[in-house]
Amino acid sequence: MQQTQAKIQEFLSRFFRNHDLQLDEDIFALGFVNSMFAMQLVLFIEQEFKITIENEDLDFANFKTINAMTRLVESKTNVVTPA
Repeated sequence: MQQTQAKIQEFLSRFFRNHDLQLDEDIFALGFVNSMFAMQLVLFIEQEFKITIENEDLDFANFKTINAMTRLVESKTNVVTPA
């Protein structure tokens, strides 16, 4: 979890240099995200974590904070073993 958070935070810090972004800060409410950056963010997450973001995953709630993105990545990468 911490490694995922760190990678996402590092990516975002390249764009938000003058702001120490916290894990639960809403990047949309802060005004940091436009449509072009949202596309970059989705592409980064797909490539960095080797996952596919499906249409049903494209919800603001999944991308508004570092913690939300971490939960999304972990939900897409956790393999559930049958009981």
